[in-house]
Amino acid sequence: MATYIVGDIQGCLDELQLLLEQVQFNSQHDQLWLAGDLVARGPKSLETLRFVRNLGDSAQVILGNHDLHLLAVSLGIHSPKPKDLTQPIFSAPDKTELLNWLRQQPLLAEHAEFVMCHAGISPQWDLATARSAAREVEAILHQGDWQWLLRNMYENQPDFWREDLRGLERYRYIINAFTRMRFCYSDGRLDMQCKRPPKDIQDPTIIPWFEVPERVTFDKPIIFGHWAALEGYHSQGLFGLDTGCVWGGCLTMLRWEDQTFFEQRSLKNK
Repeated sequence: MATYIVGDIQGCLDELQLLLEQVQFNSQHDQLWLAGDLVARGPKSLETLRFVRNLGDSAQVILGNHDLHLLAVSLGIHSPKPKDLTQPIFSAPDKTELLNWLRQQPLLAEHAEFVMCHAGISPQWDLATARSAAREVEAILHQGDWQWLLRNMYENQPDFWREDLRGLERYRYIINAFTRMRFCYSDGRLDMQCKRPPKDIQDPTIIPWFEVPERVTFDKPIIFGHWAALEGYHSQGLFGLDTGCVWGGCLTMLRWEDQTFFEQRSLKNK
């Protein structure tokens, strides 16, 4: 049995299947962990949802920002983004089943040896706080007024965690930290504007979330996706697996047990 972890698929199902063939993935014995953003800019978002859902207990999925946006689009809260190729989902006969399944996925998943989220974990949170925060929002998505939550999640404030945050402000911060965060200020406040590679940043006041000086560290590695501009990241208990397959890069998979990486180049330009 092996545990395979893959970065943002974004509808690049052909590349995922080639990776699974490369490692001889067997859903009867192996586990596939997916770091969010199953859908969006790639050509097979509908087919990706179906494929991963059909893996059943062999797959562990967490929600990314594009997944949440898809749910919001399904409610008419927002239109699809111009580059999204998700329209086939909304005319599919199994649309309702797929979207309900997606909505039941967590923001944070825990393995005995690591934790996985989409964008990162707030530098102010220890693992217990991260776990609790994720469960708060998941409870609303699963059984609460999830339509209200998705309708009101599209803002960048508050940008700093306080335990006394309540209601929508609290939920919005949790969603932004888990699914949208890249840079922070040195005091831990979120910067939600910059998406560039850290090496290109001239502004010394913003730094990657994982470099915040007072960041609470965990006794487990953190695995994340979301930030294709990092072009992959592996350092000090952090694994960034988004390597921009949908942008013409590659899809990266990590076999956890022996820390071996596998790559499949994008088929986009072939």
